[in-house]
Amino acid sequence: MMLGKYENFLRNTDLGLLVLRLNVGGLMLFHGIHKAVHGIDGIAGMLTALGLPAFIAYGALFCELVASAMIVLGMWTRAAAAALVGNMIVAILMAHADVLFTINPNTGGWAVELPALYLLGALAICFTGGGKYALTKGTVLD
Repeated sequence: MMLGKYENFLRNTDLGLLVLRLNVGGLMLFHGIHKAVHGIDGIAGMLTALGLPAFIAYGALFCELVASAMIVLGMWTRAAAAALVGNMIVAILMAHADVLFTINPNTGGWAVELPALYLLGALAICFTGGGKYALTKGTVLD
């Protein structure tokens, strides 16, 4: 079947990358805003319980607030997505390690599926970059 004048719109990789950026960065931004408004004490407590310094929690705040906004805007997108990948790996290991290989009995889904979606979405952006609809493009950071 011929799609005619709509074929280019329906096969627009750059538009798909924009949607991915808005999804990953936009939804993670809510987590960063929550930490900025309500503080990082919960994460700091988890870190100190593991014998790590509490100030590392500011890294989570930075990634979830600043890196997420950068992903949405398409500003140094690969670098921001790499920071978010690191943040999500730490979050999964720190807060979800005990259920990493389990299924949620209420939903039948993987118990870590939401953090994994953020992680894998950010990883995809690391490989692709921000696309044509990004503020910065053309460098290794983009």
